[in-house]
Amino acid sequence: MRYEGKIYRPPSEHDAYILQATIGCSWNHCTYCDMYRDKTYRVRDANETLTDLRRVGVVAGDQIRKLFVADGDALAMTVAQWRDVLTNAVTSLPLLKRVSCYATARNILEKGPEAMKTLAELGLTRLYIGPESGDDVTLKSIAKGATFAEHVEAAAMAKAAGMEMSVIALLGAGGVERSQAHAEGTARLVSKMDPDFFAALTLTVVPGTPQHTLQQRGKFVLPDQQGLLTELRTMVACAAPTDAMFRTNHASNYLPLAGRIPRDAARIVAVIDQAINGNIPLRPEHSRGL
Repeated sequence: MRYEGKIYRPPSEHDAYILQATIGCSWNHCTYCDMYRDKTYRVRDANETLTDLRRVGVVAGDQIRKLFVADGDALAMTVAQWRDVLTNAVTSLPLLKRVSCYATARNILEKGPEAMKTLAELGLTRLYIGPESGDDVTLKSIAKGATFAEHVEAAAMAKAAGMEMSVIALLGAGGVERSQAHAEGTARLVSKMDPDFFAALTLTVVPGTPQHTLQQRGKFVLPDQQGLLTELRTMVACAAPTDAMFRTNHASNYLPLAGRIPRDAARIVAVIDQAINGNIPLRPEHSRGL
């Protein structure tokens, strides 16, 4: 299939067919992110997108059960554009069970309840939302584009539409200065958003990003391994969603973990404590990545 530039997807979509319906990210201001800085956002030509979808249907339509619609926040497409993708997906991929995409709180709120319900009825079943932090000071400093309250409102709208939701937190996003507030605020936000899935990634300061510039000027200091693990411990111990599958299986993390929160929180915290105390080896730097 045809792809423009680098393609990113969540770890849980490793076995999904990736359809690049949009190029880049409609927001693209987050200070830490370099994933789409080399792209100018646009919705891809519909004929190209649907041609790719139909071609993969011919080649592997009897094998594909999951479809991930890229790039950065494909939810920005209009309902009409989504309708074309989703109706053709059902036709081309008869065994399709799940359609997902990255989303931002801004785009969910701009869509509104009726549009979100329509998208769910058409077959968009899961959203990956990365508030990164529940601390409003941190959210502003990383230019996330939405507040704590707006993320809660967006999550409620997605849930009311009947969509699954995966919430992503970013360890280290608040720097040393906001580390505790970031961890505690994120736990509160996860509780309020009440997702089906909760994942933590670890901030990597990438050269060329505004975050790197801040670091070079001494205005941002990334917590060390102990500090990052302490943030993780706080998030796990304090988050209280109804029942969320929790993972830190992204390559950026020092400590891979899995379980359900809150059911397995005590067990996961015990493992984190062992890592903090040096009794469990962490992923070496050369094995970490974006």
